[in-house]
Amino acid sequence: MTPVKNYQQHLSGAESLVTSYEEIRAGFVSLALERNRRATPYVEQARALKFKASKASNPKALIEIDDIQPALLTAAGISDKAAGHLTQKDKLEAIQGLIKNFLEPAGAAFVEELVFRFLLTRGDTLGGSMRNVGGELAQRKLTRMIISSLTLAGIPYYWLHKNNGSWIKSSDNDADIELYLKGLSWSNKGNNRTILYNLTVPLVRKNVDLCLFDCKYNELDEAIKLPKLYLALGELKGGIDPAGADEHWKTANSALNRIRSAFHQKGLSPFTFFVGAAIVSDMATEIWGQLEGGSLTNAANLIKENQITSLCNWLSNI
Repeated sequence: MTPVKNYQQHLSGAESLVTSYEEIRAGFVSLALERNRRATPYVEQARALKFKASKASNPKALIEIDDIQPALLTAAGISDKAAGHLTQKDKLEAIQGLIKNFLEPAGAAFVEELVFRFLLTRGDTLGGSMRNVGGELAQRKLTRMIISSLTLAGIPYYWLHKNNGSWIKSSDNDADIELYLKGLSWSNKGNNRTILYNLTVPLVRKNVDLCLFDCKYNELDEAIKLPKLYLALGELKGGIDPAGADEHWKTANSALNRIRSAFHQKGLSPFTFFVGAAIVSDMATEIWGQLEGGSLTNAANLIKENQITSLCNWLSNI
């Protein structure tokens, strides 16, 4: 009897990879909820700004309120990044332009006008962060599934905090750590494994969404330089809009081909895999063909719980 391949644990054919209309709709709802979650701090800032600005008797008096100066700059259309490149004189001119051109013409409603313009700039900031949210949500979901697989097997792990770069030992209180996690590391049956997200792989000279290494977490810096220690490399595409699905797959497929070519030149063949949220029919057929042909080791639809659970179980047991 022919042994069952890893992807056959959760895929029966190309059609099983396709994202249904109901799943696409649910994905859009998830993105909307995430957008609202990220918008909450900006809404609270706007409320605080309205309260403080209401103390000014007229638009020019806003300049005298010290603790709203950064918010005035934001309302003037100056992003936080741009503000770092401006002199104090430049900032004052921008605020004076806001007052003269927009707040004074608003008359008694100048505070409301200020708040609207503050939110307009903050909305642009939010829009920029939302462009990457699909990938972030994909990484979080994959991470949580890997952690669940390890926890159910009673395997302790360490996780890498993306802000301070420290490795932290797992604990019972691991809720929401996927929001701050950049890597995972564990040992199982004498094998040391470490996962790192969003790494520029020296051999490939391009960013790879996920790399699995044959090493301990405290050996990672050296392992990154050694091609033979790369066990699996994968591309994650969390965008849910089916209109962009083919383009996302083309980008991921090019990246996977580049990975295979670079390692092949060193006589190495690490596993490669693909995880996507929006997978349409033609794309699914191509992915299935690569799985059957052996160029792609594994694949899963991010929206389908059984598929992503199976793939993460495979990753945690390589």
